[in-house]
Amino acid sequence: MAQVPRHFRVEQRVGGRLGWGDALALLGVGVLVYGGVRLAVAAPAVIRGPAISLAPGALPWYAALSLGRISLAYALSLSFSLVYGRLAAGSRRAEQLLLPLLDILQSVPILSFLPVVLLSLNAILPQSAAAELTSIILIFTSQVWNLTFAWYQSLTTLPKELKEASSIFRFNGWLRFRTLELPFAGISLIWNSMMSWAGGWFFLMAAEIFTVGQRDFRLPGLGAYLHEAASRGDLRAIAWGVGTLTLIIVLLDQIVWRPLLAWSARFKLDLTPDQSPPTSWFYDAWHNARLIALLQDKIARPAQARVDTWLMARSSVPAAAATASKRQAALHNGFLFLLGSGLLYGAFRAGLMLLRLPLSQWGQIGLGLLATLLRVALALLIALAWTIPLGVAIGTNRRLAALLQPLVQVIASIPATAIFPVFLLFVLRLPQGLNIAAVLLMLLGTQWYLLFNIIAGASAIPQELKYTASLLQLKRGQRWRTLILPSLFPFLVTGGITASGGAWNASIVAEHVVFGDQTLRITGIGAIIAQATASGDYPLLLAATLSMILAVVLINRLFWRRLYALAEEKYRME
Repeated sequence: MAQVPRHFRVEQRVGGRLGWGDALALLGVGVLVYGGVRLAVAAPAVIRGPAISLAPGALPWYAALSLGRISLAYALSLSFSLVYGRLAAGSRRAEQLLLPLLDILQSVPILSFLPVVLLSLNAILPQSAAAELTSIILIFTSQVWNLTFAWYQSLTTLPKELKEASSIFRFNGWLRFRTLELPFAGISLIWNSMMSWAGGWFFLMAAEIFTVGQRDFRLPGLGAYLHEAASRGDLRAIAWGVGTLTLIIVLLDQIVWRPLLAWSARFKLDLTPDQSPPTSWFYDAWHNARLIALLQDKIARPAQARVDTWLMARSSVPAAAATASKRQAALHNGFLFLLGSGLLYGAFRAGLMLLRLPLSQWGQIGLGLLATLLRVALALLIALAWTIPLGVAIGTNRRLAALLQPLVQVIASIPATAIFPVFLLFVLRLPQGLNIAAVLLMLLGTQWYLLFNIIAGASAIPQELKYTASLLQLKRGQRWRTLILPSLFPFLVTGGITASGGAWNASIVAEHVVFGDQTLRITGIGAIIAQATASGDYPLLLAATLSMILAVVLINRLFWRRLYALAEEKYRME
């Protein structure tokens, strides 16, 4: 782990200062939120979804529907992450807009804003299409941000000698992506993909069944099955649903994630072979199958060669001279004028809505932000205290990883909102019980982002650095201080920024709880948003949502961005 001299740096990444990109991103998202609120008002007053059967025979079909929604959302998430992260890391000007926009998007409280998304889409689309699209959007938002941050972190911490080698060999954009950038990010992307799938299962209940007054949105699926079983108190159906979910997660671990981890071991920055690389019986069977080898020789490799040739030819074509015609320039300027006019008009209308709020409610919003910030910080500290030692143990011990990896995926995929009432039964009797319960629910929704990124960072430590630490006979404290923590630092930043966004989102269900026949709430911005959503107070919902977004953006820019810059400058493999 080498420190990069300051005079050797080529460009200065976005640091802690606020710029024009932050203002433009906030304006655009604010107008988008306002547009959703206005469309939601025009939605039908009464909506009824299909009935959900609790018969065990319906589970295979429900599981297939849920698996299809999560798969589609993941494909969209990965595609978005690869494009967005590459644009942000490849251009300083693009980074000034895209990183603030990414901070804002991951901080939008989708759990509370889901009714607005549902109602706005239902106002312009058929009910079934609106419900399906909303479900995929919610799952997408639970999967995409950690993938994007992981890809961006990998691109900004690429070893300089590898970049120089790709330049010497004159790799074009496609070759650099396929042979350098994607392999370097492979381990991190795989572990964050596992986290994304766990997040998709985590939000499945909210994504497939949601009630807003007389509007009952529901989709047949495993999440709706679990929600209906919990509502009826049918313990047998809950056991069938949880068992089906567990079976799917274990099967995916055996036939997807474990083979990918075994395959990705070749991309570690190692000069010496790993004595205990990850293994997979499915990967070995696939790799040794004659039929698979035949298909690769006859179909897969020729198809890949054609795609490589086509993409290399396109990326190798010299850029045309910048001689845009007057007509093209006029169209471009006209588009920018219309976009700017739309943003200004939307901002004006949103401002009029915000002016309806009395000063007392703005004071409540400020106090709620401070209270939620303290709970988020406490949840992150508790998560770091146990995820760092466990993540390092899993990432460096193959036997322990083989035992705990599927278990961690199963536990991370269990919807916290389904088991939260169990915590309430025990915690509410304690002093400050609801505050403790709120921190616990935030912890359940955020700790996994840290754990999966820490495992990825520990797995990526080069073997020769471990041997060097052993040869120097470093004590445990010295090993952690000079090898483990510096290697984990970029991954800790990625996990921390996504966990922080998840904690702010979780505050909406953690600070406003419907328990039996009573509604429990504590001071916090999440409680304000949840109350505004339930009562249909759209001005308060808009003000509280934008206030949360602004708070998260400031924290990310003033704290997490500085840590990203430190990770890129000091804690990178060279």
